[in-house]
Amino acid sequence: MKKTLDVFCEIPCLTERSALLNGSSLQKKWFKNADKRIIAQYLQKFTAYNADLFHFLGITPVILGTDQNIALAFRSSEFIGSIPLRSSDNGTQIGDFIVTPRFSGNNRFEDYIEILNLLGAEISPQIIDSLPLASGTIFRPPLYLEAIRFISALETLLKTSWKKFDQIEKTENAPNGNTNWTKYSNNEFKIENKLKFPNRKNILSEFHQEYAEIRYTYDLCRRELLSSNTPSKTKNAIKSKLAFIDEKMYLHKACETTYLKIKTSDSLAVKSCKEIGNKILLFKLTDCTAWRVNFSDVFEKFVQYIFKEVSHETGARLFSNFKIPSKGQHLFSWELKHLEPDAIYQKDNSLIFIDAKYKSNLYNKHSLSEDLKNEYRHDLHQILAYSSFSSTKIKYGFLCYPSDNIEIKQTKFNNSINGVDNIIFICGIPLKKEKIKDVKNLIIDTLSRSPNINKL
Repeated sequence: MKKTLDVFCEIPCLTERSALLNGSSLQKKWFKNADKRIIAQYLQKFTAYNADLFHFLGITPVILGTDQNIALAFRSSEFIGSIPLRSSDNGTQIGDFIVTPRFSGNNRFEDYIEILNLLGAEISPQIIDSLPLASGTIFRPPLYLEAIRFISALETLLKTSWKKFDQIEKTENAPNGNTNWTKYSNNEFKIENKLKFPNRKNILSEFHQEYAEIRYTYDLCRRELLSSNTPSKTKNAIKSKLAFIDEKMYLHKACETTYLKIKTSDSLAVKSCKEIGNKILLFKLTDCTAWRVNFSDVFEKFVQYIFKEVSHETGARLFSNFKIPSKGQHLFSWELKHLEPDAIYQKDNSLIFIDAKYKSNLYNKHSLSEDLKNEYRHDLHQILAYSSFSSTKIKYGFLCYPSDNIEIKQTKFNNSINGVDNIIFICGIPLKKEKIKDVKNLIIDTLSRSPNINKL
C-alpha cells in the first residue's frame, strides 16, 4: 500500500526485523526540533515515550548503531492494527504505526474473512482510548468486518420468535378503558363521529419498534456489504445470507435510530444482535483511535479445523483444548492448575499432541535471532511436556507455525538411557482456505509413514 505522510511506519505482522529507519532521516522528517548530534538520545526517549502503545500493538522497537550511524527497527508479533505516535522532542503527534496482515491480494482482510466464515468464528477489534489516528479512517478497521458479525447475529435472531406488545389506535363503536378522550372530544361535535371512539389496544406482534430499529441497522450493513468497500470474495459469500434476511424482513419497516437500547429482558440472541448493531451505529461517530486484532486465536482454530478433518478421514478422534489437570496440596499462586494443548489426536492407543503457534519462525528459517531461538525453545519444551502423557515408547508432537509454503520437518530426540524417542514435526501451514486440502493430505501421509502410529 502506498505510504502517506500520516504513516510513521508500516510493516506486516510476524516481522522479525523491519527495514532500518536511519536516525538522520527520522530527524529530518519527524523530529525536526531534535539536535541531530544527539539523535540517539531522542530515539531512546521516543521508544520510551510511546512504550504503552507499542506494547498494546505487540511492537518491539530496536535501536541499532551509535552516534551518526544510529538506526531504528521494529519487531512485530501476532497483532495487526494501528496506533498514533508522539514525538519525544516536543510531545506533538506525528504519524501512525501500522501493522498489516501477512496476506497477499488486493484487500488485506479478504483471506481472513474467508477463514472466519469457514470456522464460524468472528473478528472483534480491540480499541483503546488514545489520540485520534493521524491517518484518519484510512487505517481503521473496515465497517464490513462488524457488518458480517451483525448479519450472522441477525440470522440467528430471525430463527427465533421475538414478539412484543405494540400499542395501536383503532376506531371502534364503543369506548373502553384506553379510549383517547381528548381526541374524541375534538371530533365528536360532528354527528357522524358520535359513535367513533379512538381506542388504544396492545397487540402482540413482531412488527414492533425495536424490530424496526434492527431493520434500520440491517439496511446500513447491507449497503456496506454490497458496496465497493467490501472485497468480492466476502460479498459473494454473504449474498445467500442477505437473501434469507431480505425475505424474512420484507414486511418490516425501518425506523432510524442512533442507539439500540439493551434491556435485561432481552434474550441472548436479541442482546447479541443489539450489541453488534450499536457498534455499527456508532462506527462513523467514533474517533479513529488505537486498535488491534489478534491473529493467533484464528490460527489456533484453523489448525484445529485441519486436524479435525484429518481425524475424520483416518477414523481417529480429536480433542480440542483438552485440559490436563494438576493435583497437589497448597498450590503456589504461580503454579499452573492445568495443561491445555490446542489439540490431541487419538487413534487406538496412539496419542499425538498438537500446538499451534502464530509466530514468525518459518518466515525466518536461517535467522540467528536469539528471540527466535528462545521462543522455539519454549515451544519445544511445551510440546515435549504434552507428549510426556503418551504411554507409547515413541512419542509424537506437532508444532504448527504459519508459513508461505506447506511443509513438514521431522526432528527426533532419543533418550539413550531408556531408548525412548520423541519425534516432533514442525508443520508450516499457510493461513489460506484453498490450502486446507493439501495440508490435510500431507499430514495424513506423514502419519501413515511414521513408526509406532496405528496404521491409517
